[in-house]
Amino acid sequence: MEVVNSVLELIGNTPILKLSKFDTGPCDLYIKMESENPGGSIKDRIAVWMIEAAEKEGKIEPGGTIIEATAGNTGLGLGLVAAQKGYKLILVIPDKMSPDKIRHIRAMGVDVRLTRSDVQKGHPEYYQDYAKRLAAEIPNSYFIDQFSNPNNPRTHREFTGPEILRQMDGKLDAVVVGVGSSGTVTGLSQFFKQELPDLEMVVADPVGSILADTINTGVTPQASSWLVEGIGEDFLPPICDISLIEKAYAISDREAFSTQRELLRLEGIIAGSSTGTLLSAALRYCREQTEPKRVLTFACDTGNKYLNKSFNDSWLADQGLLERESHGDLRDLIARPMDSGDMVTVTPEDNLITTYKRMRMFDVSQLPVVQDGHIVGLIDESDILLGIYEDKDSFQMLVGDVMVKDLDTMSPTASIDDVVELFKQDKVAIVADGDVFYGLITRIDLINHLRKQML
Repeated sequence: MEVVNSVLELIGNTPILKLSKFDTGPCDLYIKMESENPGGSIKDRIAVWMIEAAEKEGKIEPGGTIIEATAGNTGLGLGLVAAQKGYKLILVIPDKMSPDKIRHIRAMGVDVRLTRSDVQKGHPEYYQDYAKRLAAEIPNSYFIDQFSNPNNPRTHREFTGPEILRQMDGKLDAVVVGVGSSGTVTGLSQFFKQELPDLEMVVADPVGSILADTINTGVTPQASSWLVEGIGEDFLPPICDISLIEKAYAISDREAFSTQRELLRLEGIIAGSSTGTLLSAALRYCREQTEPKRVLTFACDTGNKYLNKSFNDSWLADQGLLERESHGDLRDLIARPMDSGDMVTVTPEDNLITTYKRMRMFDVSQLPVVQDGHIVGLIDESDILLGIYEDKDSFQMLVGDVMVKDLDTMSPTASIDDVVELFKQDKVAIVADGDVFYGLITRIDLINHLRKQML
């Protein structure tokens, strides 16, 4: 076994897997496992190269502060490298980023500044403008700026491209990539133009991003929003070179998240939402071909960072991206229906410590008390607090001794106005029909319902 002396030596030389469970038409489809990098993504590559280039160029002094604007994985890569090299790191991150990524970054000692994801370039809260402002204000700091840094595409031109060519024995017909900072697409397209001039470079772009239309039609549309993380842009980064791109596919969030899950189910690969976008585009490309081709795409990062989002049925339902039976009544507002298995409950015979642990585990402040499929009570944080305040051993008390038993239920056929009226009275919207308990409508459930009506 080869032994290395630093985690940074583990970056790169990631394996390539031939996919065998998907319908790829006449093509062979390969996926390069960038999720195997120590920081869990392809961005580890540019993080180490940009920092080491800045050291050589004298742009970073010992003990200095690196500043970056990032939607996620570049921040993780920079956090990994900065920690190993003894630099401080400040990351400005849009608030649509996965909570798991934020926890990962903060655990490395990074200073995280969350900013708005609903504003565009020029707004003071836009994440890149925010980062530039910090770099101007903080002494001995360096804005590494992946979107303008020429060492970003250089990483892929001089290292990733040759690595792929070597692994594929020089036999490759198309590469499908996404565009975030654009380093990957720019560097790889420049490399393969020289080494394999007949190779097609294909872009996978989220619906709402400007890249697909810009590449396919030459007309840049107005950007909108999307949920996939790490790829898609509302502007062309300064380092972006799309002149060598053959075509682009616009992939919806729904398709990307579905393909992301299919990759795990069929091939056993847990990858992120951007991988779902890339794989969806790669599959479309392969199925359109009339003769065999060797096509490569990327598992851009690990899906372990998205367990609370795209691998969470409740989150997908909140975003309107999970198909569920429509009833045309209040049952459609319940994010975690009783019959779906998503609802967290306790029984009257459970004790308060069990209830407390479930509330903490699932980040909720109240739980329905269910017995034999019927709701018999509610218990919230106040009930637990009052139950244990006088006697800490009261954590062993049973839920049935402290729960609220006097419940107001509402029929599924009641109106949203009725739900709002309950909320005004600081009551819980319990949807039931006789002995049949359907679930709870929370305030956030109602907000999600009203937001989806506006889309």
